[in-house]
Amino acid sequence: MKIAKSCILFVLLLGTVTGCAGAHSQAPRLEGNMLIPCPDSPNCVSSQSESSSRKIAPFVFTGAPEAAFAKLQKILAARPDTQITISVPTYVKVEFRTSLGFIDDGEFYLDAEKKVIECRSASRTGYWDMGKNRRRLEEIRSQFNQE
Repeated sequence: MKIAKSCILFVLLLGTVTGCAGAHSQAPRLEGNMLIPCPDSPNCVSSQSESSSRKIAPFVFTGAPEAAFAKLQKILAARPDTQITISVPTYVKVEFRTSLGFIDDGEFYLDAEKKVIECRSASRTGYWDMGKNRRRLEEIRSQFNQE
């Protein structure tokens, strides 16, 4: 019993020290029309990445750009693991909460000229994500393409 309590205390302290939730800027993180690059760690994917291991396809749409972006925002708002923190006409930033309580940052940029929505998802803390960020964006893409 004492060992179990010690283990629980250790996990709680570890989360506090490493910043499970983490703090992050609430301003759009764009450099011109580019999402910020992924870090060197393998816990980030981006449609604008040059690295094949971090590259993911953007969301492609037909029709009105505003309608496509509104559809994406509706999908994001309906997800129980997602909180929209910034929403402007061409950019949305979200926080994805994992089952372990970690927060990952997701970003979506509407490029109306190219008829794509650029996307990026990255773990806020840690090094490995076991492919979670890629799987999550592919799940969202699947919903986006179905509706």
